[in-house]
Amino acid sequence: MKIKTKRKILYTLFLLFPLILAAHGVSSSDQEILNNGGLLSYIYVGAKHMITGYDHLLFLAGVIFYLKGFKDILRFITVFTIGHSITLLGATYLGINANDHLIDAIIALSVLYKGFENLGGFEKYLKIKSPNLLLMVLIFGLIHGFGLSTRLQSFDMGTAQFFTKIVSFNIGVELGQILALIPIVFIITLWKAKKSYTAFYKAINMYLIIAGLGLFLFQLYGFLNGH
Repeated sequence: MKIKTKRKILYTLFLLFPLILAAHGVSSSDQEILNNGGLLSYIYVGAKHMITGYDHLLFLAGVIFYLKGFKDILRFITVFTIGHSITLLGATYLGINANDHLIDAIIALSVLYKGFENLGGFEKYLKIKSPNLLLMVLIFGLIHGFGLSTRLQSFDMGTAQFFTKIVSFNIGVELGQILALIPIVFIITLWKAKKSYTAFYKAINMYLIIAGLGLFLFQLYGFLNGH
């Protein structure tokens, strides 16, 4: 890939950076939807949350870069889904909560981690073998699910059909995840056949590191300043 093309890719990605920093906040309009709708409203808000959850999607995009073939993608996404479903359902039902800035800071580090791993950072800089990817996807899935739970618990859910509402939100998250991943998988798969893929791979994973670090600092600032 020519230097100009590389710069265009990076420039486009940096333009998207502010969107990442503003990823999937809780809005009063979503609360209004939940107040006026039934269980379908929880599915809708869950799907919307995942589609706009840039940190979740950046991590999954990093995972997909590493994989070969649809079976591998399905296996790893399933493990991630199991992980975040466990903590989303369990933490919300039991009322286990944490500071959302701290959780999102850890999620940001998962994005940085995946970009670093994809570029061979463990072998190149730390001189160690990278951890088992399937295990790390499960662990990060549990953390991402806890982040989703903190978002859901920010809403006034009432007491009626409490667990069913949580399940409905989780179903929405899964649907949103599928919808968001379809174009990501398509673009990465399509680009793998091009000569420019190596440069594209390096550029995107460098951006994952930058985005993860930026989002981590942003969330840390929010935590320290009580935002």
